[in-house]
Amino acid sequence: MPTRPHALLPALALALTAPLHADAPSADLADWEAVLEEARGQTVYWNAWGGDDRTNRYIEWVARRVAEEHDLRLVHVKLDDTSAAVSRVLAEKAGGNREDGSIDLIWINGENFAAMKEADLLFGPFAERLPNFALTHPEYNPEVVTDFTLPTEGYESPWGKAQITLYYDGEEIGDAGPPHSIEALLAWAEANPGRFSYPRIPDFTGSTFLKQALIALVDDPAPLYAPAEESDFAAVTAPLWDYLDALHPHLWRSGRQFPATGPELRRLMGDGELSLAFTFYPSEPAAAVADFELPESVRSYVLDEGTLGNVHFVAIPFNSPHRAGAMAVANFLLSPEAQAHKQDLAVWGDRTVLDVARLPEADRARFAIDAENPAMLAAEALEKTLPEPHPSWMTALQEAWRERYVRR
Repeated sequence: MPTRPHALLPALALALTAPLHADAPSADLADWEAVLEEARGQTVYWNAWGGDDRTNRYIEWVARRVAEEHDLRLVHVKLDDTSAAVSRVLAEKAGGNREDGSIDLIWINGENFAAMKEADLLFGPFAERLPNFALTHPEYNPEVVTDFTLPTEGYESPWGKAQITLYYDGEEIGDAGPPHSIEALLAWAEANPGRFSYPRIPDFTGSTFLKQALIALVDDPAPLYAPAEESDFAAVTAPLWDYLDALHPHLWRSGRQFPATGPELRRLMGDGELSLAFTFYPSEPAAAVADFELPESVRSYVLDEGTLGNVHFVAIPFNSPHRAGAMAVANFLLSPEAQAHKQDLAVWGDRTVLDVARLPEADRARFAIDAENPAMLAAEALEKTLPEPHPSWMTALQEAWRERYVRR
Protein backbone atom coordinates (compact mmCIF):
# COMPACT_ATOMS: atom_id res chain seq x y z
CA MET A 1 0.00 0.00 0.00
CA PRO A 2 1.16 3.64 -0.38
CA THR A 3 3.80 4.72 2.10
CA ARG A 4 2.69 7.04 4.90
CA PRO A 5 3.68 10.70 4.26
CA HIS A 6 6.09 10.96 7.19
CA ALA A 7 7.89 7.82 6.04
CA LEU A 8 8.67 9.46 2.70
CA LEU A 9 10.76 12.32 4.01
CA PRO A 10 14.02 10.38 4.55
CA ALA A 11 13.66 8.76 1.13
CA LEU A 12 13.15 12.14 -0.53
CA ALA A 13 16.14 13.62 1.26
CA LEU A 14 18.26 10.67 0.16
CA ALA A 15 17.08 11.05 -3.44
CA LEU A 16 18.16 14.69 -3.48
CA THR A 17 21.67 13.88 -2.31
CA ALA A 18 22.26 10.48 -3.90
CA PRO A 19 24.61 10.30 -6.90
CA LEU A 20 22.94 10.13 -10.29
CA HIS A 21 23.30 7.24 -12.68
CA ALA A 22 26.74 7.29 -14.29
CA ASP A 23 25.29 8.18 -17.69
CA ALA A 24 24.27 11.71 -16.66
CA PRO A 25 23.88 14.87 -18.76
CA SER A 26 27.02 16.94 -18.95
CA ALA A 27 25.28 19.84 -17.18
CA ASP A 28 25.28 20.06 -13.39
CA LEU A 29 21.72 19.15 -12.38
CA ALA A 30 21.97 21.52 -9.42
CA ASP A 31 22.09 24.29 -12.04
CA TRP A 32 18.72 24.07 -13.78
CA GLU A 33 19.57 26.85 -16.22
CA ALA A 34 22.56 24.81 -17.37
CA VAL A 35 20.26 21.82 -17.96
CA LEU A 36 17.93 23.98 -20.05
CA GLU A 37 20.85 25.33 -22.04
CA GLU A 38 21.99 21.79 -22.82
CA ALA A 39 18.43 20.89 -23.82
CA ARG A 40 18.28 23.56 -26.51
CA GLY A 41 18.31 22.08 -29.99
CA GLN A 42 17.77 18.51 -28.78
CA THR A 43 15.13 16.18 -30.24
CA VAL A 44 13.29 14.26 -27.53
CA TYR A 45 11.60 11.02 -28.58
CA TRP A 46 8.68 10.44 -26.23
CA ASN A 47 7.26 6.92 -26.39
CA ALA A 48 3.65 7.21 -25.21
CA TRP A 49 0.38 5.42 -25.73
CA GLY A 50 -1.24 6.76 -28.89
CA GLY A 51 -4.68 5.18 -28.70
CA ASP A 52 -6.78 8.24 -27.85
CA ASP A 53 -7.26 11.39 -29.94
CA ARG A 54 -7.51 13.69 -26.91
CA THR A 55 -4.25 12.44 -25.46
CA ASN A 56 -2.53 12.75 -28.83
CA ARG A 57 -3.74 16.33 -29.29
CA TYR A 58 -2.53 17.22 -25.82
CA ILE A 59 0.95 15.86 -26.56
CA GLU A 60 0.95 17.86 -29.81
CA TRP A 61 0.23 20.97 -27.74
CA VAL A 62 3.08 20.10 -25.35
CA ALA A 63 5.39 19.75 -28.35
CA ARG A 64 4.48 23.23 -29.55
CA ARG A 65 4.97 24.76 -26.11
CA VAL A 66 8.36 23.19 -25.36
CA ALA A 67 9.55 24.24 -28.82
CA GLU A 68 8.56 27.82 -28.00
CA GLU A 69 9.87 27.81 -24.45
CA HIS A 70 12.96 25.62 -24.67
CA ASP A 71 13.85 25.49 -28.37
CA LEU A 72 13.68 21.70 -28.45
CA ARG A 73 11.80 19.28 -30.66
CA LEU A 74 9.42 16.75 -29.09
CA VAL A 75 8.43 13.72 -31.18
CA HIS A 76 5.52 11.57 -30.01
CA VAL A 77 6.31 7.92 -30.80
CA LYS A 78 2.84 6.37 -30.55
CA LEU A 79 2.61 3.02 -28.80
CA ASP A 80 -0.10 0.37 -28.65
CA ASP A 81 1.59 -1.21 -25.64
CA THR A 82 4.20 0.38 -23.39
CA SER A 83 5.90 -2.99 -22.92
CA ALA A 84 7.20 -2.66 -26.50
CA ALA A 85 9.29 0.34 -25.44
CA VAL A 86 10.53 -1.51 -22.36
CA SER A 87 11.61 -4.43 -24.55
CA ARG A 88 13.43 -2.08 -26.89
CA VAL A 89 15.47 -0.48 -24.11
CA LEU A 90 16.25 -3.94 -22.73
CA ALA A 91 17.45 -5.07 -26.18
CA GLU A 92 19.62 -1.97 -26.51
CA LYS A 93 21.25 -2.66 -23.16
CA ALA A 94 21.85 -6.30 -24.12
CA GLY A 95 23.47 -5.07 -27.33
CA GLY A 96 25.86 -2.77 -25.46
CA ASN A 97 24.12 0.50 -26.42
CA ARG A 98 24.64 2.59 -23.30
CA GLU A 99 24.74 6.12 -24.72
CA ASP A 100 22.72 6.36 -27.92
CA GLY A 101 19.33 4.84 -27.18
CA SER A 102 16.29 5.44 -29.37
CA ILE A 103 13.96 6.50 -26.52
CA ASP A 104 14.31 9.63 -24.40
CA LEU A 105 11.08 9.62 -22.41
CA ILE A 106 8.42 6.98 -21.67
CA TRP A 107 4.87 7.35 -20.35
CA ILE A 108 4.90 4.59 -17.79
CA ASN A 109 3.71 3.12 -14.51
CA GLY A 110 2.95 -0.16 -12.81
CA GLU A 111 4.49 -3.36 -14.05
CA ASN A 112 6.48 -1.60 -16.79
CA PHE A 113 8.15 0.70 -14.28
CA ALA A 114 8.88 -2.24 -12.02
CA ALA A 115 10.45 -4.18 -14.91
CA MET A 116 12.64 -1.27 -16.00
CA LYS A 117 13.78 -0.48 -12.47
CA GLU A 118 14.56 -4.13 -11.76
CA ALA A 119 16.67 -4.36 -14.93
CA ASP A 120 18.48 -1.07 -14.22
CA LEU A 121 17.09 0.52 -17.38
CA LEU A 122 16.27 3.93 -15.91
CA PHE A 123 18.20 7.19 -15.58
CA GLY A 124 18.00 8.89 -12.23
CA PRO A 125 17.07 9.78 -9.67
CA PHE A 126 15.97 12.96 -11.42
CA ALA A 127 12.34 13.75 -10.52
CA GLU A 128 12.98 15.66 -7.29
CA ARG A 129 15.52 17.81 -9.14
CA LEU A 130 12.83 19.21 -11.46
CA PRO A 131 11.86 22.68 -10.19
CA ASN A 132 8.14 22.07 -10.67
CA PHE A 133 8.19 18.77 -8.77
CA ALA A 134 7.91 20.73 -5.51
CA LEU A 135 4.38 21.76 -6.58
CA THR A 136 3.19 18.18 -6.01
CA HIS A 137 4.07 18.42 -2.28
CA PRO A 138 4.86 14.70 -1.88
CA GLU A 139 5.03 15.09 1.90
CA TYR A 140 1.23 15.46 1.77
CA ASN A 141 0.56 13.44 -1.38
CA PRO A 142 2.56 10.17 -1.18
CA GLU A 143 0.88 8.82 -4.33
CA VAL A 144 3.20 10.98 -6.47
CA VAL A 145 6.22 9.03 -5.22
CA THR A 146 4.61 5.58 -5.07
CA ASP A 147 3.84 3.42 -8.10
CA PHE A 148 1.77 0.25 -7.53
CA THR A 149 3.17 -0.06 -3.97
CA LEU A 150 6.77 0.60 -5.13
CA PRO A 151 8.66 3.78 -4.12
CA THR A 152 9.64 5.64 -7.29
CA GLU A 153 12.89 6.89 -5.67
CA GLY A 154 13.10 9.73 -8.20
CA TYR A 155 13.25 7.46 -11.26
CA GLU A 156 9.95 8.69 -12.68
CA SER A 157 8.11 12.00 -12.60
CA PRO A 158 4.33 12.19 -12.07
CA TRP A 159 2.14 13.95 -14.62
CA GLY A 160 -1.45 12.73 -14.22
CA LYS A 161 -3.96 10.87 -12.05
CA ALA A 162 -6.39 8.15 -13.01
CA GLN A 163 -9.21 6.37 -11.20
CA ILE A 164 -11.85 3.93 -12.38
CA THR A 165 -15.05 5.84 -13.04
CA LEU A 166 -18.25 4.21 -14.25
CA TYR A 167 -20.74 5.99 -16.50
CA TYR A 168 -24.20 5.11 -17.70
CA ASP A 169 -27.04 6.37 -19.87
CA GLY A 170 -29.66 7.58 -17.43
CA GLU A 171 -32.44 7.39 -20.01
CA GLU A 172 -31.78 3.69 -20.59
CA ILE A 173 -31.10 2.58 -17.03
CA GLY A 174 -34.02 4.49 -15.56
CA ASP A 175 -35.07 5.01 -11.96
CA ALA A 176 -33.50 1.79 -10.67
CA GLY A 177 -30.09 3.34 -11.22
CA PRO A 178 -26.77 1.65 -12.00
CA PRO A 179 -25.07 -1.09 -9.92
CA HIS A 180 -22.94 0.20 -7.04
CA SER A 181 -20.84 -2.86 -6.26
CA ILE A 182 -19.04 -5.60 -8.16
CA GLU A 183 -21.64 -8.14 -6.99
CA ALA A 184 -24.49 -5.85 -8.07
CA LEU A 185 -22.82 -5.43 -11.46
CA LEU A 186 -23.20 -9.16 -12.12
CA ALA A 187 -26.88 -9.05 -11.22
CA TRP A 188 -27.36 -5.98 -13.42
CA ALA A 189 -25.62 -7.66 -16.38
CA GLU A 190 -27.81 -10.74 -15.98
CA ALA A 191 -30.90 -8.51 -16.09
CA ASN A 192 -29.54 -6.41 -18.98
CA PRO A 193 -27.68 -8.83 -21.28
CA GLY A 194 -25.32 -7.36 -23.83
CA ARG A 195 -25.31 -3.86 -22.30
CA PHE A 196 -21.92 -3.98 -20.53
CA SER A 197 -18.41 -5.12 -21.36
CA TYR A 198 -14.76 -4.48 -20.51
CA PRO A 199 -11.70 -4.10 -22.77
CA ARG A 200 -9.87 -7.20 -23.91
CA ILE A 201 -6.87 -8.22 -21.83
CA PRO A 202 -4.01 -7.14 -21.86
CA ASP A 203 -5.49 -3.65 -22.39
CA PHE A 204 -4.62 -1.58 -19.32
CA THR A 205 -8.21 -0.50 -18.60
CA GLY A 206 -9.48 -4.07 -18.93
CA SER A 207 -6.71 -5.38 -16.70
CA THR A 208 -7.59 -2.77 -14.09
CA PHE A 209 -11.18 -4.04 -14.12
CA LEU A 210 -9.84 -7.50 -13.19
CA LYS A 211 -7.97 -6.03 -10.24
CA GLN A 212 -11.00 -3.99 -9.14
CA ALA A 213 -13.16 -7.12 -9.16
CA LEU A 214 -10.53 -9.22 -7.40
CA ILE A 215 -10.11 -6.70 -4.56
CA ALA A 216 -13.87 -6.69 -4.03
CA LEU A 217 -14.23 -10.48 -4.14
CA VAL A 218 -11.36 -11.72 -1.96
CA ASP A 219 -11.85 -12.19 1.77
CA ASP A 220 -8.41 -10.76 2.54
CA PRO A 221 -6.80 -8.32 0.06
CA ALA A 222 -3.44 -8.28 1.91
CA PRO A 223 -1.73 -10.80 -0.45
CA LEU A 224 -2.43 -8.45 -3.37
CA TYR A 225 0.01 -5.91 -1.95
CA ALA A 226 2.95 -8.30 -1.97
CA PRO A 227 4.51 -10.08 -4.97
CA ALA A 228 2.06 -12.51 -6.56
CA GLU A 229 4.55 -15.37 -6.37
CA GLU A 230 4.46 -15.14 -2.57
CA SER A 231 0.77 -16.09 -2.50
CA ASP A 232 -1.31 -19.11 -3.41
CA PHE A 233 -2.30 -17.51 -6.72
CA ALA A 234 -4.89 -20.13 -7.65
CA ALA A 235 -6.66 -19.89 -4.29
CA VAL A 236 -6.58 -16.08 -4.14
CA THR A 237 -7.92 -15.64 -7.68
CA ALA A 238 -10.53 -18.44 -7.65
CA PRO A 239 -13.38 -16.02 -6.74
CA LEU A 240 -12.45 -13.81 -9.71
CA TRP A 241 -12.66 -16.62 -12.26
CA ASP A 242 -15.95 -17.83 -10.80
CA TYR A 243 -17.27 -14.28 -11.13
CA LEU A 244 -16.07 -13.83 -14.71
CA ASP A 245 -17.40 -17.23 -15.73
CA ALA A 246 -20.82 -16.06 -14.54
CA LEU A 247 -20.48 -12.55 -16.04
CA HIS A 248 -19.16 -13.29 -19.54
CA PRO A 249 -22.30 -14.87 -21.05
CA HIS A 250 -24.19 -11.64 -20.26
CA LEU A 251 -21.67 -9.22 -21.74
CA TRP A 252 -21.75 -7.46 -25.09
CA ARG A 253 -21.67 -10.12 -27.81
CA SER A 254 -22.08 -12.73 -25.06
CA GLY A 255 -18.46 -12.33 -24.03
CA ARG A 256 -17.23 -13.96 -27.25
CA GLN A 257 -15.64 -10.65 -28.27
CA PHE A 258 -14.33 -7.72 -26.23
CA PRO A 259 -13.71 -4.07 -27.11
CA ALA A 260 -10.02 -3.50 -27.82
CA THR A 261 -9.56 -0.38 -25.66
CA GLY A 262 -11.23 2.08 -23.35
CA PRO A 263 -11.87 4.52 -26.24
CA GLU A 264 -13.65 1.71 -28.12
CA LEU A 265 -15.78 1.08 -25.04
CA ARG A 266 -16.71 4.79 -25.13
CA ARG A 267 -17.59 4.53 -28.81
CA LEU A 268 -19.91 1.61 -28.11
CA MET A 269 -21.66 3.75 -25.49
CA GLY A 270 -21.96 6.59 -27.98
CA ASP A 271 -23.41 4.24 -30.60
CA GLY A 272 -26.02 3.00 -28.14
CA GLU A 273 -24.69 -0.57 -28.01
CA LEU A 274 -23.95 -0.33 -24.27
CA SER A 275 -25.83 1.27 -21.39
CA LEU A 276 -23.00 1.04 -18.83
CA ALA A 277 -19.24 1.42 -19.24
CA PHE A 278 -16.19 2.65 -17.34
CA THR A 279 -13.00 4.58 -17.89
CA PHE A 280 -9.75 5.22 -16.06
CA TYR A 281 -10.08 8.99 -16.58
CA PRO A 282 -12.77 10.47 -14.28
CA SER A 283 -13.45 13.47 -16.54
CA GLU A 284 -13.70 11.45 -19.76
CA PRO A 285 -17.50 11.02 -19.76
CA ALA A 286 -18.05 14.75 -19.22
CA ALA A 287 -15.53 15.60 -21.94
CA ALA A 288 -17.21 13.16 -24.33
CA VAL A 289 -20.63 14.68 -23.63
CA ALA A 290 -19.20 18.15 -24.29
CA ASP A 291 -17.79 16.85 -27.61
CA PHE A 292 -21.15 15.23 -28.53
CA GLU A 293 -19.58 11.76 -28.46
CA LEU A 294 -21.93 10.65 -25.68
CA PRO A 295 -25.58 11.62 -25.10
CA GLU A 296 -26.47 14.33 -22.59
CA SER A 297 -28.20 11.70 -20.45
CA VAL A 298 -24.84 10.14 -19.46
CA ARG A 299 -23.88 10.35 -15.79
CA SER A 300 -20.71 9.33 -13.89
CA TYR A 301 -20.26 7.58 -10.55
CA VAL A 302 -17.95 5.33 -8.53
CA LEU A 303 -18.68 2.13 -6.64
CA ASP A 304 -19.65 2.33 -2.99
CA GLU A 305 -16.52 0.43 -1.92
CA GLY A 306 -14.32 2.85 -3.86
CA THR A 307 -12.41 2.33 -7.09
CA LEU A 308 -8.81 1.71 -8.05
CA GLY A 309 -6.72 4.76 -8.75
CA ASN A 310 -3.11 5.53 -9.52
CA VAL A 311 -0.71 8.15 -10.79
CA HIS A 312 0.88 7.92 -14.21
CA PHE A 313 4.46 9.02 -14.74
CA VAL A 314 7.20 9.72 -17.25
CA ALA A 315 10.63 8.11 -17.00
CA ILE A 316 13.95 8.49 -18.82
CA PRO A 317 15.81 5.40 -20.09
CA PHE A 318 19.37 5.00 -18.86
CA ASN A 319 20.79 5.34 -22.38
CA SER A 320 18.79 8.33 -23.60
CA PRO A 321 21.12 10.63 -25.55
CA HIS A 322 18.89 13.64 -24.79
CA ARG A 323 18.39 13.44 -21.04
CA ALA A 324 18.53 17.21 -20.54
CA GLY A 325 15.74 17.68 -23.08
CA ALA A 326 13.71 14.88 -21.51
CA MET A 327 13.97 16.56 -18.10
CA ALA A 328 12.92 19.89 -19.59
CA VAL A 329 9.80 18.21 -20.99
CA ALA A 330 9.07 16.40 -17.70
CA ASN A 331 9.38 19.70 -15.83
CA PHE A 332 7.04 21.47 -18.26
CA LEU A 333 4.48 18.69 -17.81
CA LEU A 334 4.42 19.61 -14.10
CA SER A 335 3.87 23.32 -14.70
CA PRO A 336 0.50 24.82 -13.68
CA GLU A 337 -0.01 25.83 -17.31
CA ALA A 338 0.44 22.28 -18.65
CA GLN A 339 -1.45 20.61 -15.81
CA ALA A 340 -4.45 22.94 -16.09
CA HIS A 341 -4.55 22.61 -19.88
CA LYS A 342 -4.53 18.82 -19.49
CA GLN A 343 -7.40 18.94 -17.00
CA ASP A 344 -9.54 21.11 -19.30
CA LEU A 345 -12.52 19.08 -20.54
CA ALA A 346 -12.15 20.61 -23.98
CA VAL A 347 -8.60 19.23 -24.14
CA TRP A 348 -8.31 15.92 -22.26
CA GLY A 349 -9.81 16.06 -18.76
CA ASP A 350 -6.91 14.24 -17.05
CA ARG A 351 -6.61 15.12 -13.36
CA THR A 352 -3.69 17.10 -12.05
CA VAL A 353 -0.94 15.76 -9.79
CA LEU A 354 -0.25 19.23 -8.37
CA ASP A 355 -1.36 20.09 -4.85
CA VAL A 356 -3.83 22.72 -6.03
CA ALA A 357 -4.69 23.93 -2.54
CA ARG A 358 -1.07 24.97 -2.00
CA LEU A 359 -0.63 26.79 -5.33
CA PRO A 360 -0.67 30.59 -5.51
CA GLU A 361 -4.19 31.95 -5.92
CA ALA A 362 -3.74 32.85 -9.58
CA ASP A 363 -2.66 29.29 -10.40
CA ARG A 364 -5.43 27.73 -8.29
CA ALA A 365 -7.98 29.53 -10.42
CA ARG A 366 -6.78 27.60 -13.48
CA PHE A 367 -8.12 24.35 -12.00
CA ALA A 368 -11.76 25.30 -11.44
CA ILE A 369 -14.03 22.33 -12.24
CA ASP A 370 -16.90 22.68 -14.71
CA ALA A 371 -19.65 21.74 -12.27
CA GLU A 372 -22.36 22.66 -14.79
CA ASN A 373 -21.65 19.59 -16.93
CA PRO A 374 -24.11 16.98 -15.57
CA ALA A 375 -21.77 14.14 -16.57
CA MET A 376 -18.93 15.55 -14.45
CA LEU A 377 -18.11 13.50 -11.38
CA ALA A 378 -18.03 15.52 -8.17
CA ALA A 379 -14.49 15.91 -6.81
CA GLU A 380 -15.47 14.43 -3.43
CA ALA A 381 -16.60 11.23 -5.16
CA LEU A 382 -12.94 10.40 -5.83
CA GLU A 383 -11.87 10.57 -2.21
CA LYS A 384 -12.30 6.82 -1.70
CA THR A 385 -9.43 5.62 -3.86
CA LEU A 386 -8.31 2.01 -3.61
CA PRO A 387 -4.53 1.54 -3.90
CA GLU A 388 -3.10 -0.50 -6.75
CA PRO A 389 -1.87 -4.03 -5.97
CA HIS A 390 1.78 -4.96 -6.38
CA PRO A 391 2.72 -4.73 -10.09
CA SER A 392 3.32 -8.48 -10.35
CA TRP A 393 -0.43 -9.05 -10.01
CA MET A 394 -1.13 -7.22 -13.25
CA THR A 395 1.10 -9.53 -15.28
CA ALA A 396 -0.07 -12.67 -13.46
CA LEU A 397 -3.76 -11.83 -13.95
CA GLN A 398 -3.25 -11.03 -17.63
CA GLU A 399 -1.52 -14.36 -18.25
CA ALA A 400 -4.15 -16.31 -16.33
CA TRP A 401 -7.02 -14.53 -18.14
CA ARG A 402 -5.57 -15.30 -21.56
CA GLU A 403 -4.95 -18.90 -20.59
CA ARG A 404 -8.55 -19.25 -19.46
CA TYR A 405 -10.51 -17.23 -21.99
CA VAL A 406 -8.57 -16.88 -25.24
CA ARG A 407 -9.77 -19.52 -27.65
CA ARG A 408 -6.86 -21.25 -29.29
